[in-house]
Amino acid sequence: MPRGDGTGPSGQGPGTGRGLGRGKGRGRMGGRALGPGGSCVCPSCGATMPHQAGTPCNQMTCPKCGAKMTRQ
Repeated sequence: MPRGDGTGPSGQGPGTGRGLGRGKGRGRMGGRALGPGGSCVCPSCGATMPHQAGTPCNQMTCPKCGAKMTRQ
C-alpha cells in the first residue's frame, strides 16, 4: 500500500484476482466427456461394438477391417 490509504497498486484491488466468477464447471477439455456407456463405431465399414470403460475408442481396432474406431 504505497499511500497507506488501502488502495494498493493499480489493477490489484478487489475483483481483479483469479476465481471471481470465472469457472463454469465444464472440466479440462471443454466438458465434452461422453461417459462410460455408448459404443465405438468404425468410420470405414460402420461396424459397432460396445465401449469399454477405461479404453478410448480411438485405441481400439475394428474387428472387421482393422481401422481405428471412433466414439458414437
